[in-house]
Amino acid sequence: MLTEALARVTRADVALTVAGRTDAGVHASGQVAHLDLPVETWETLGGSLVRRLSGVLPGDVRLRAVTPVHPSFDARFAALRRRYVYRVTDAPWGAEPLRRRDTLAWPRPLDVDALRDAAGQLLGEHDFAAFCRRREGATTIRALEEFRWDVTAEGPGRVLEAHLAADAFCHSMVRSLMGALLAVGEGRHPTSWPAALLSRTDRAGNVAVAPPHGLTLVAVEYPPDDELAARVTLTRRVRTASGT
Repeated sequence: MLTEALARVTRADVALTVAGRTDAGVHASGQVAHLDLPVETWETLGGSLVRRLSGVLPGDVRLRAVTPVHPSFDARFAALRRRYVYRVTDAPWGAEPLRRRDTLAWPRPLDVDALRDAAGQLLGEHDFAAFCRRREGATTIRALEEFRWDVTAEGPGRVLEAHLAADAFCHSMVRSLMGALLAVGEGRHPTSWPAALLSRTDRAGNVAVAPPHGLTLVAVEYPPDDELAARVTLTRRVRTASGT
């Protein structure tokens, strides 16, 4: 969609590289992408590209800003970390109408302390095979840097936000982690259960994948320009269980 719009506006062959692909139904308010354009095209269109694209993109897709970047920049491989937020409410009446498209309505009460305990046990570098849909040739070892729960409103209408950050996430990992944590939060499993699954080398069939609409990619972070090339090289290295 964005590739087609860029090709239409720039009248150039467009090869778009994005920071990460999201599952169908997942939102992205902080997606990052890069492409190469001829200098003359940028000089002609750079200042008006955001406005021009807004005229051809559908209403649920918007480009907020464009900027020239260092030659070593790579939206995917230069990223230091991706940040996601998953919104869920256990209000008895469900999600508020204006937030129903980005908030999961959970039908049973959730124990916030249990959610926080279980999340904390998953931090660090592990093989998250139990929570990933394996892809040929891809590693499932990831470094989960942050997994915290915030309560944005108290009382029966409260909203819980899970904040997750990692150098990268494998296919369906965030939604699978959320499925496991929600099972803990409603009391179907002990808080130690998700971390115990890290000993597996294959996907756990008893881990549900949470619905996509509660999840949003909110940010992608990058190092300074003089560290971009080194970051790309490091990211392309395939990790093993020993971290080598």
